[in-house]
Amino acid sequence: MKHQQIVPGGDGAHYVPYEKRTGNESIAYFTRDLSPEGLQKIYKRVSGNIKGKVGIKLHTGEKNGPNIISREWVKHLVQEELPDVSIIETNTYYEGDRYTTEAHRETLKVNGWTFCPVDIMDEEGTAMLPVKDGKWFTEMSVGNHMLNYDSMVTLTHFKGHTMGGFGGSNKNIGIGCADGRIGKAMIHTAEGSDNMWSIAEEELMQSLQRQPSISLANR
Repeated sequence: MKHQQIVPGGDGAHYVPYEKRTGNESIAYFTRDLSPEGLQKIYKRVSGNIKGKVGIKLHTGEKNGPNIISREWVKHLVQEELPDVSIIETNTYYEGDRYTTEAHRETLKVNGWTFCPVDIMDEEGTAMLPVKDGKWFTEMSVGNHMLNYDSMVTLTHFKGHTMGGFGGSNKNIGIGCADGRIGKAMIHTAEGSDNMWSIAEEELMQSLQRQPSISLANR
C-alpha cells in the first residue's frame, strides 16, 4: 500500500476524543499569588530538571506593547533563582518592531528587557532540528543559538490569537523558537502560496505542539 504524504496547507486533522488519546497526561500547578514571590514559589515546584545553560523563553513584545508578562516578576525570578540565565527570542515573520535583529534590540530597550542578556537566537543563522513522530514536519528550522541551551523555562502570558485560538506555552515555544524567515514560514505558509498566513488554523495549532517544555503561565 502506498503511503499517503500529508501536505501542509491542505486539511487539519480532526478532534481526538479524550478516551482515544495516548501518552502521558500533563501535570499543571496553579497559584493565586500573582506576584514576583508567587512566580518564584511556583517555579520551585517545577525546577527540579532545570540544569546547565538555561534560557527563559517569553514574549518580549512590540514597542510599548501591553501584552507582555510583568518585567518585575521576571527580574525577581532571574535575580533570585537564575542569575546566569538569558532571555531567548527570535525575530518575527511579519515586518514590524522585531523583524530585524537591529530593530528587535531597540524594541527590547524600549520595553525594559535590560536586566539580563537577551539572546536573539536567529541573529547568526538557523539550524534544522528533527521532529520526532511529526505529522506536518520531519524537521524544523530554529534559531541556531537554541543549540547552546540545556534547559528552557517558558514564561507565558495568556492571550487570544487570531489563528491559534488561545496562545500559550506551545505557541511561545513552537513559533517563538522557529527562526523569523524559514521556520515561521514553514509553520504559517502553505508551500507555493503567496499568502503568508495560508496554513489552515487547525493545522497551525497542531504544528505548534512539537517541542516539550517546562512552562509557567500567568493567568
